[in-house]
Amino acid sequence: MITICLLRHGETAYNVEGNKYCGRTDIPLTDKGIEQARRMNNLLKDYDFDHIFCSPLLRARTTAEIASGTPAKVQTDDRLIEVDFGQWEGKRSEDFIAEDPDSWTNWLADPTQFRAGNTGERGDEIIARLDSFYTELLEKFDGQTILVVGHNGINRFFMAKQLGMPLKNYRRLVQENSALTLVTLDKHKGFNLLKLNA
Repeated sequence: MITICLLRHGETAYNVEGNKYCGRTDIPLTDKGIEQARRMNNLLKDYDFDHIFCSPLLRARTTAEIASGTPAKVQTDDRLIEVDFGQWEGKRSEDFIAEDPDSWTNWLADPTQFRAGNTGERGDEIIARLDSFYTELLEKFDGQTILVVGHNGINRFFMAKQLGMPLKNYRRLVQENSALTLVTLDKHKGFNLLKLNA
């Protein structure tokens, strides 16, 4: 079994500006986002992390460095990068839905068959890279405690899959900026969600 503290990065300007879709756009944390990461550092002070992994994007890496308090231990992994949102990138949902309502309707109905923003990723592609990452953790680090800092999209897809939910329902899971989700993964007992948004 492995214990995973799963974080979403702290607040960014895109979060403030009407929750613009910020998939692969590499923007920093706001001052509030930095404070959120510092709060998380205090919350995590009793954890002794064997490994720390994060998305290669700046907002996740900065959150991981501050929240862990051990920036030298932070390792980036491309499999943790946020969803490629295609033509939705940098836009608010109300704007891109007005431009192309069909692409949004299709994505909500079945993200495994349709690409985000027409040219982005499919849900099954997202799950494939996340399965690869978490399976590797389980094989290499049994019995260890790991901090993983990712993004709203990929973290919700991961949890939806592990909870046995249809992927089209991934948006029903809410992960707040720089809030703690605590899970365990076990080769025999599977996935357990212990805390959400602590």
